[in-house]
Amino acid sequence: MTSQTIQWFPGHMHKARKEIEEAMPKVDVIIEVLDARIPFSSENPLIKSFRETNDGKPVVKVLNKRDLADPEMTQLWINHLEKEQGVKAIAITTENLNEVNQIMDLCRKLAPQREEAGKKIRTMIMGIPNVGKSTIINALAGRSVAITGNQPAVTRQQQRINLDNGILLSDTPGILWPKVENPHSGFRLAATGAIKDTAMDYIDVGFFAIEYLIKAYPDLIKARYNLDDDLPESAIELIEEIGRKRGCLKGGGRVDLHKASVILINELRNGTLGHITLEHPDMITEELINVAIASERKIEEKIKKKEERRKRYLKNKR
Repeated sequence: MTSQTIQWFPGHMHKARKEIEEAMPKVDVIIEVLDARIPFSSENPLIKSFRETNDGKPVVKVLNKRDLADPEMTQLWINHLEKEQGVKAIAITTENLNEVNQIMDLCRKLAPQREEAGKKIRTMIMGIPNVGKSTIINALAGRSVAITGNQPAVTRQQQRINLDNGILLSDTPGILWPKVENPHSGFRLAATGAIKDTAMDYIDVGFFAIEYLIKAYPDLIKARYNLDDDLPESAIELIEEIGRKRGCLKGGGRVDLHKASVILINELRNGTLGHITLEHPDMITEELINVAIASERKIEEKIKKKEERRKRYLKNKR
């Protein structure tokens, strides 16, 4: 696994961020759509910033695609998210309209003053690309009002939708933040399809995913790829074994790691591997500590290099 950070911030996302900042003061409740398989990595820190600068704006965190995630881990994440004041969390699949409609019930609980005053509740739905935001909007509206697609960044501009149930919904483009600092989050975003496949290498993503799956879901891997009781200890050995099972071979019988990785990632994305969640709260706490330590080291190195350049300059000046 490489330690690269992802930078992916197209022009339309920068424009969307400005428009959201301007509209936020008039919003009563934020609806943030997350991927239930990566509840932390699919959270946008910009949304937290928007909330903080608007008096802790209440938010409904919607863990979509719960049918692809580990149910026990999903409940763990709901409990974790709701520890924060002003946050309600719910897990849904867009295949179940009753679950989708519960989003509106939570909005009413978070903004009772609007209904009591006979006013419509003004909501804004947000989320990173490809978390199913547009599909949720269409389900809530009962008609096709938002463009859907299994590719990141389909929605390009804001629109306002009257849901005819006392709620106004503002749709926004799926926006990523300028840089994904946690490299683990970057790989998880890539594994679930939130980032365009051209942004990262399939083999890198495949290795990252398999390293996690060996530890967290070994039985699912064994069952899917008809492997023996003892899984290979290293990621590359397991990817190669999967490649041999699926006929991903080059000349001389060598395994095509790219093709094997593509198979693994696609089967992870579409749920063929089983119900899988790629992160849990304790794991994230540890990763954030490591990210903070690495960031401090970078700052110290910059200061050190700057001081060395200053000393060399003074020495040469003499």
